[in-house]
Amino acid sequence: MTRDRVSYDAEWSGRQFVLVDTGGWASDASGMAAMIAEQAELAISTADAVLFVVDANVGTTDEDEAVVQVLRQSRKPVVVAANKVDNARGESEAATMWNLGLGEPHPVSAMHGRGSGDLLDALIAVLPKEQASYESSDGPRRVAIVGKPNVGKSSLLNRIARQNRVVVSDISGTTVDPVDELVTVGGTVYQFIDTAGLRKRVKEASGHEYYASLRTQAAIERAEVCVVVIDASESISDQDLRILTMVENAGRAMVIAYNKWDLTDEERRRYLEREIERDVQAYSWAPRVNISALNGRNVDKLEKAIETAAEGWETRISTGKLNAFLGRLAAAHPHPVRGGKQPRILFGTQAHNCPPTFALFTSGVFDQGYVRFIIRRLREDFGFAGSPVHVEIRPRAKRQRK
Repeated sequence: MTRDRVSYDAEWSGRQFVLVDTGGWASDASGMAAMIAEQAELAISTADAVLFVVDANVGTTDEDEAVVQVLRQSRKPVVVAANKVDNARGESEAATMWNLGLGEPHPVSAMHGRGSGDLLDALIAVLPKEQASYESSDGPRRVAIVGKPNVGKSSLLNRIARQNRVVVSDISGTTVDPVDELVTVGGTVYQFIDTAGLRKRVKEASGHEYYASLRTQAAIERAEVCVVVIDASESISDQDLRILTMVENAGRAMVIAYNKWDLTDEERRRYLEREIERDVQAYSWAPRVNISALNGRNVDKLEKAIETAAEGWETRISTGKLNAFLGRLAAAHPHPVRGGKQPRILFGTQAHNCPPTFALFTSGVFDQGYVRFIIRRLREDFGFAGSPVHVEIRPRAKRQRK
C-alpha cells in the first residue's frame, strides 16, 4: 500500500532520527510501479543510511540482487533486516542473507517485534555522529493539502516543491499516507502535508480507505492552515462541502484553491461563480485562489493566501477593544426581546486565538441568528480573514430564591 516517501519521527537510545518508509522497488517496474520505485530511489539518495528489508522465508531473490546493486552505487551505509523470523528456527534461514554481501543480516519479526532492539542498535551505529540542528523552536508553518480524490493535491505539492515529491496518477486514491515535505516558498519554509483524498464519511469508508481517512483527519488536526483543493472543471459536490465543513469544525485556517483552471471555459467559469455564491458563501471568509497545478498558474499566489489565513487565525483582540466594539454593537443593534426580556452582553473577552474564540457573558440566552450577526460584525471590524471565528455565549446563572 505504501506509494510515496512517508516520514516518521523516531528515537532510540537517546538518538533522534527520521525514518522514511518507501514503496516496493522493482527493476522492471512500469506505470505507477515505476513512479513508486523512483520515490524509493530518491529516498535512498537523500538518506544518511539505508535499512534494507528482505524476506528470510523466501531467501535471496534476483530482485534482492538488483536492489543490492542500487545500494552499492549509492555508497550509503546499509543495515540488512531479515524479516519474518518469528522463532529461533528461522534464524538459520536469516543467516543465508550473508550472501548479499552487505554485512550481517539482523533477524527480526515486524509482526511480533522480535529482534527489533538489536536492529535499532545496528542502525544507530551507522548513522553519522553530527545531527542537523534547526534554529527555530516552533518549526515551519504546517500546511495540509486536502480535498476529494483526483482533484490535483499531489500535483500541487510537486509544483510547489519543484520536484516529483509524490506519485501522481489519474487513478483515484493514489496517495494513501500523509506525505510531509519541507518547501521554501518566497523565502519562507513551510511543512506541506499531502493527504489521501476523502471519498466518503469516515464511518462509511472501509478497508484501506477507512485508515486513509483517519490519517487525513489527523493531518488536518496537526496543521495550522488547510488548503482545500476543489476541481474547478467539475460541479462543486457535497463531498467538497463536507471537507470545507471538516476543516472549519477542526478550527483550522483555510484557503480554497480552485484547481484545473486551465480546463475551464467561459461558460464553466460562469456556472462556477453561481455555485460558489450558492454553496460556498458560508466560507467566503477563506481566501480564494484560482490555480492550475499542471502549468503553475497562480501557484505563487498561494503563499500570500496562506500567510493571510495564518495571520487571521492567530489574531488576538485586546479586552478593551472588544468591549468597546460590543458596546457600540449593542447600542446600534440590541438583541430582540424574547418572552418579555431582552438579554444583554455584560462582558466579553477573547478566550484564545488559533482559531479566535470569544466568550460573551450575558444576562440570558442569545438566539443563534444574533450570534451569527456578532460573528459577521467581528469580521467586518477586525478581519480574521481565512480563519473560523467562534463565539461562546455564557448566560448568567439564575439566582436561587431562599
